[in-house]
Amino acid sequence: MKHAFLRTLPGRAIVVGLAVKIAVFAISLAVTPPTLLDVIDTVASVAIVLGAVYFLGRGVAVANRRLLWKVRRKLIISYIFIGFIPSILIIAFFLLGGLFLFSNFSSYLVQSQFRTLEDRAASAAAALALDIQRAGRTDLRTIVGRRQATLDSERPGVSVAALRLTRPCGDAGPTDDRTPPPPAGTALVLSAGSWAHVEPPQSLPDWLGDCGGFSGLVPYGVAPNGAGGTDRLNIGDAGEIGLFARAVTFTNGIAPAYAVIVDMPIDERFEQQLRSDTGVELSTLRSMTPGVRPLAARTPPLFGAQRGSANGLPLTSITFLEQRDWASGATGSVIASMQLSIPDIYRRISTQTSGGRSFSQMLLVLLLVIGVLFLIIQGLALILGLVLARSITGSVHELFAGTERVRQGDFTHKIDIRAHDQLGELAQSFNSMTASIEDLLREQAEKKRLEEELRIAHEIQMSLLPHGPLRMAGLSVTAVCVPAREVGGDYYDFFPLDDKRVGILIADVSGKGTSAALYMAELKGLMLSLSRIHTSPRDLLIVANRIIAEHLDARSFITMTYAVLDLGRRVMTYARAGHTPMIYLPATGANRSLRVLTPDGLVLGLKIDNGEMFEQLLCEETMTIAEGDLFVLFTDGITEAMNDGDDCFGESRLGALIEEHSHLPTEELRERVLREIAAFVGTAPQHDDMTMLLLRVGPPAHESREVGEAVAAEARS
Repeated sequence: MKHAFLRTLPGRAIVVGLAVKIAVFAISLAVTPPTLLDVIDTVASVAIVLGAVYFLGRGVAVANRRLLWKVRRKLIISYIFIGFIPSILIIAFFLLGGLFLFSNFSSYLVQSQFRTLEDRAASAAAALALDIQRAGRTDLRTIVGRRQATLDSERPGVSVAALRLTRPCGDAGPTDDRTPPPPAGTALVLSAGSWAHVEPPQSLPDWLGDCGGFSGLVPYGVAPNGAGGTDRLNIGDAGEIGLFARAVTFTNGIAPAYAVIVDMPIDERFEQQLRSDTGVELSTLRSMTPGVRPLAARTPPLFGAQRGSANGLPLTSITFLEQRDWASGATGSVIASMQLSIPDIYRRISTQTSGGRSFSQMLLVLLLVIGVLFLIIQGLALILGLVLARSITGSVHELFAGTERVRQGDFTHKIDIRAHDQLGELAQSFNSMTASIEDLLREQAEKKRLEEELRIAHEIQMSLLPHGPLRMAGLSVTAVCVPAREVGGDYYDFFPLDDKRVGILIADVSGKGTSAALYMAELKGLMLSLSRIHTSPRDLLIVANRIIAEHLDARSFITMTYAVLDLGRRVMTYARAGHTPMIYLPATGANRSLRVLTPDGLVLGLKIDNGEMFEQLLCEETMTIAEGDLFVLFTDGITEAMNDGDDCFGESRLGALIEEHSHLPTEELRERVLREIAAFVGTAPQHDDMTMLLLRVGPPAHESREVGEAVAAEARS
């Protein structure tokens, strides 16, 4: 695939273009690239794009050829593009259109509510200024307090302040036409209300010097030190702020004496009223104009998580509000996140009734009915289209699939006859043709299947035995396993316990064939686990017997010998559970003769007395080993190999052979034993699995040798 990509001109263009762009990028990091490099980079980008377009076209062509090869797929895809996808697009268009409509309408409702709040603050400020003007500046505190109480009863949280003008508006000396009028001197006279949101204003800002009045939204916030010139001033996380409506009105006359300020905060009561009147709930308020500085707050406004929807309104939208910097008069934008409920908004705008039910509700019901009918008809059309495509192409597809199966050699395939037409008659003729040769091939196929399963089972079993070298200084191990059938019950393994100790195991499951192989596989997993837990061969065999006895067939048992060689201490500890004896030939000594090691032990897996007899009879022995010592572990298939005269090879003949050729390396000694057994057996068939392990102790500091051989190679030999 890689070479095919590079053999094409577009592929080479992509590779070269990428290399050029990487080189240009590296150069640009070091120095300012000249114009020529920019041109080269552009050419490389064009080459990459053209190559990508080429391969995209090829990919589309390949996908089209593979996807649309079947007639049924062509019909289905044609119907999907002609009828189904346009319907989905129409539904999506109307849903998005409705969402757009309701989002804009909810934005209009929210802005209307804010404008209404500003108008209420302006009218309240104008009414208070008129009261002060009528009272002739007497009893100012009573007038302001009474008006604030009235406003607070209508809308709690209203705050009022009255400021005295120390000089008339714009009266501060001559100015030219290009200079704005200077501010009137002001001083706070009194305030009424809670003023929980911000501090009462002590004076009017410069931009109100012309006594023109003002009504609008003013931001405020609380956060870390240092913002806005006060220790408490800042906005919340991600630019979140609080808002309040403020109105400023001056008393009437050529020289106004007082300025009246009315504040109405955007608090929980306002949001609840907004939710009740419009079906919209505020979520967050974020300042979009960095130049507008919020006022310092006495009480923190509600931010993000605090404004989270308590009613779980499903949709989210935004609207933009105008804010005013109280200090500078600069204007800016506030983005208000909203959560809205379309049913609530719809109920508020559908007010026209006809016979006890609003006309809009009747139209909505009719629209829903038409929409449901549209979906039902579209679904039925899709189902009918698929069924029709299947009925048209089903027989052709089945016949094609049948011919392909026959071409591949499968004569058992039958075509389902779904229609009694010309194609159905053709399918019936095909079935009659294949049935005539099915019986002839059934036995052959069954035989091949069994042979293949046995071959796979043989490979799996051989893979469970150790293969490859075991590297351990001071030990040489050679093994061979030849099953009597495709699969057998003999098992051997090596368990490196640490860098100085290794466990050697040989076992024989009673019987041959598949059942013995399955027990052998189960035994391997069990011994791998137990060898990491128990260092004593006797303890390991006791636990193994307890576990195996619960799962082994009552007619089966397992013989086993397990030994642990400690090459550091130069000792071997072993135990035998009814297995064939182990042959030991010392390397040195006054009486260097062959010894047969037969410690007591009962076979594994017998369901008698809960393993008590097994534990009593099992013996563990420990012996000192030296350099050159030879140990031979084998199964009864070695010693019980029979010739045509029913004579067994025998342990004595094996022992003599080992003693005579003990000077040979373990690999050559193994081959000598196998040749002698083959010569003894002759043409007689092998009746039992043959497994043998040869262990020779080496010098302690000798470099490790590769031990063990691949089981498949041993079987072939």
